[in-house]
Amino acid sequence: MRWKTSSRFVLFLVAAASAPARAQAPPPASGAAAPSWTTDWIYGRDAAAIGRVPPFAWTSGGDVLFLAGEEPPEVPTLARVSSATGRRSNAVDASAALASLRAQGAGAVPETLPWPDALDPAGRTAIYVFGDDLYALDLAASRFARLTATDAKEQLPRFSPDGTRVAFVRDNDLWVLELATKKETRLTADGSGTILNGTLSWVYWEEVFSRGDTGYWWSPDSRSLAFLRTDDGPVDVSTFTDFEPAVPRQIPQRYPRTGRPNPTVRLGVVPASGGAAVWMDPASVPYEYLVGVAWLPDSRSVAVQTMNRPQTKLDVWRFDPSTAKAALVLSDADPVLVYQKELVFADGGKTWIVSFEKGGHTHLFRYGADGARRNAVTQGPWSVRGGHSYGAALGSAWVDDASGLVYFTAIEKSPLESHLYRIRPDGAGMARLTREDGTHRVTLSPDRRFYVDAFSTADTPPSLTLHDVSGKTIATLQESKIAALAPLHLTRREFETIPAPDGFPLPASVLKPPDFDPAKKYPVLIHVYGGPGSPIVQNRWDRDALFDHLLASRGYVVASFDPRSATGRGKQLEDLVVGKMMSDVELADLRTAVAWFKGQSWADPARFGIWGWSGGGSYTLLAMTRTAEFKAGISGAPVTDWRFYDTKFGEAWMKTADSNPAGYALTSALAHAKDLSGRLMLVFGTYDDNVHPQNEWAFADALIAAGKPFDLMVYPMQKHGFTSKAAIIHRAEKMLEFWKRSL
Repeated sequence: MRWKTSSRFVLFLVAAASAPARAQAPPPASGAAAPSWTTDWIYGRDAAAIGRVPPFAWTSGGDVLFLAGEEPPEVPTLARVSSATGRRSNAVDASAALASLRAQGAGAVPETLPWPDALDPAGRTAIYVFGDDLYALDLAASRFARLTATDAKEQLPRFSPDGTRVAFVRDNDLWVLELATKKETRLTADGSGTILNGTLSWVYWEEVFSRGDTGYWWSPDSRSLAFLRTDDGPVDVSTFTDFEPAVPRQIPQRYPRTGRPNPTVRLGVVPASGGAAVWMDPASVPYEYLVGVAWLPDSRSVAVQTMNRPQTKLDVWRFDPSTAKAALVLSDADPVLVYQKELVFADGGKTWIVSFEKGGHTHLFRYGADGARRNAVTQGPWSVRGGHSYGAALGSAWVDDASGLVYFTAIEKSPLESHLYRIRPDGAGMARLTREDGTHRVTLSPDRRFYVDAFSTADTPPSLTLHDVSGKTIATLQESKIAALAPLHLTRREFETIPAPDGFPLPASVLKPPDFDPAKKYPVLIHVYGGPGSPIVQNRWDRDALFDHLLASRGYVVASFDPRSATGRGKQLEDLVVGKMMSDVELADLRTAVAWFKGQSWADPARFGIWGWSGGGSYTLLAMTRTAEFKAGISGAPVTDWRFYDTKFGEAWMKTADSNPAGYALTSALAHAKDLSGRLMLVFGTYDDNVHPQNEWAFADALIAAGKPFDLMVYPMQKHGFTSKAAIIHRAEKMLEFWKRSL
């Protein structure tokens, strides 16, 4: 997720005795160097670097540009690696580039060169936004040139495919700038506080376009731009109250809750040289959500995915700007739920490769441009998966016309892993290309001859490597920083399978203390998420891994499991919770998992805790109000009633309160607050624009009405994902103190 950083980090505690003391490092193992095993270190720069891979981009010539040397004593710079030879070189002199930037009087010049906001396809020019203005960096010359100098904010720059122009958004209007002349052309003129051209409303940013502000698309021939025009006016306004200045600042947000009005969105196509936009007519193409836009290779038409409000029907249209007509090509209907489609083109657009959830699993199918299905490309009791959650296959497929192959990522080998495969379009000759057990996040080169692989396991931090499509390693862009963990003497995470009464294998993991003694009984902390299609039991490095290890070093067994609807193995499992998410299905699997954990010889059944954030916070409340299995729990930023959450996600899984009143009543944590069992701590930020604070306030009020004691941690002006290091450390320390006091 991406969140706006707040400079206001004052913290306060409600209903707690005192602020916790800072965690001290445990004694080192005999003969080992003392580890830096504190929350300061876990959430500091060095530890963050262990779990991070550098940003990178492919160039049209087949090289890889990436940000090298992010950790001292190296100086960050853009590096270039040849896919043909593996040879690495600096793409720019970072010191000289920053000196040229300072000489121009640019405000807020960084101390080191960051990753750019945009790169031209050839990898010769980079665009940066400094002080709300655009600057172009000539990589070979290591020199910046200022492109804009206005009082307005320029944002979201993107190069044309031919690299001669840059589009950007200013005051919610779309503009194009000629790099050679710096001539600006305004493409739209009605941008305002509620009319957004080329930039997204909150719900589209969060739920449709995977937290990326992807509101416009260059045509392959660089002559036109397709863009979204959003009218946010119908959407309800929510307000967040700061604690500064003396009369507190009020921050409005347009946030559509389930059953309430959505923004209205239209697709337009406009010439890059300026002129009138051509619009896809909503009257002839009925939809509630516009969820996908992709130019066909010939630049003559745009493939557009639309969805109805209940999200039970998805249509794929071919929109021709020359006629302003949209022709229906494909449809997918499901009485429960449909997903957005992975859509890639072959044979110059004559063939479409599209994902569908047939037989409960996600697979790729080959279609003609006329919408006629030719064949299944992939098939089997497993799913194609991209890098996105909630079951979608987005970002999972690439086509190589030259070799006649389709490349894709899937969980075929193991539902706990992700691998790269290749197959012929007719479905023959499938082969796995990545070999190491674990999770491979791959990105293919434009010519489909190479790929970059971000690889990790549950016990191995990620590495970044360059390969040819046979799987041969050409170069290492970043080695795994596993050596940095050696002084900490971490234990290995154990994967388990818990059999449900009906035989379903619930995936689970266990992390034991470094000095684990099988003859002893240990308190057990179960870390959960539970959202549909979003597993946390995976053979990959997790951002919470080091905190889990810190808990284990304090003498806790740290366990996780996924209810079946969260495993991401197939849509038939996710369908089980539609209309009743976070209730009976997840509860039954929770009871099964807890019984298994409590049955282990090393577990102390009287000292079980549970915690999670966001969906995990909701799951924690379900566990503590519908069972008596837990002595304590921490619920972070939970949804407590689906009436409070956004339309796109909330209605996908719960529909509306009017159409599903029984489901909303069943899943509301508010009605079950009176049944709370165990000591609960609620945690949230007052500027959470995703799961609004009304969720926690409503649940706290219900607990008070029921006479239930609880703890409350409130972090002023923090959003759903905390960005203040002080707040993150404080929260971690408070969790450690809470577990010590409560278990």
